[in-house]
Amino acid sequence: MTEPQARTALAAQRQSVILERINRDGAVRVSDLVRMLSVSDMTIRRDLEAMAGRGLVTKVHGGATAVQSGATEEPGFEVNLGRMRREKRRIARTAAQLVQPNSAVALSAGTTTWALAAELADVPGLTIVTNSMQVADVLHANKRPDQTVVLTGGVRTPSDALVGPVAVSAVRSLHLDVVFMGVHGIDPNAGITTPNLLEGETNKALRDAGRRLVVLADHTKWGVVGLCQIAALADIDAWVVDETPDAVATELGERAPDLTILLADDAGADEADAGL
Repeated sequence: MTEPQARTALAAQRQSVILERINRDGAVRVSDLVRMLSVSDMTIRRDLEAMAGRGLVTKVHGGATAVQSGATEEPGFEVNLGRMRREKRRIARTAAQLVQPNSAVALSAGTTTWALAAELADVPGLTIVTNSMQVADVLHANKRPDQTVVLTGGVRTPSDALVGPVAVSAVRSLHLDVVFMGVHGIDPNAGITTPNLLEGETNKALRDAGRRLVVLADHTKWGVVGLCQIAALADIDAWVVDETPDAVATELGERAPDLTILLADDAGADEADAGL
């Protein structure tokens, strides 16, 4: 085998490992691949560039994700649960610090809000409204007698959200201190979006019921657009994210100057990841 042929074979082996990791976790970081494969940062970036060129992955800031689906395709809860697990735990731990005792909060459906629900076990006196069966199950398992959990009811989606007229009617009469929202994507033009029209209407009702809107979304959600807009960037009070994607500061400065970016705390993330 010639030297160029050997290099090509090694690249193919690396890219096969990378693709397997992305298919399993939904996304990878360049830094993690450098450590795992014992090659240079530049080598990994060339691999990802080549894979993206063949349509195998989608390049994002600091790594790559599985190829993005269409605007109406909605992954199930279990599929999303395996993606960016460590980052979601970090985001949840940071978001929990925004929750005040004896307040009324809402958690939309999603795997990051699901992670947040587990972090609320130590916050006393909460009233928590959710349209997520998975979130409600976590909160019920906490068994805090001073926490009240309100499940909206409605029609169940593939992501285990309860949506539709019943859910919207339940939410519209409420007044909440803060709404924590998981999203399919966040984009400078489209704002925050979902691929499910009924879920979009339900999330809009949640948005309108809260005094503050806090979005929980890891960096791979930036630039992703679903079918239905929930809110424009200017409607968001804060975005809790694991790291800031490229060009975010410029885009937010122009479109949403009052939106606060909260970077997730890395403390304890490795230990917490085992539970996700």
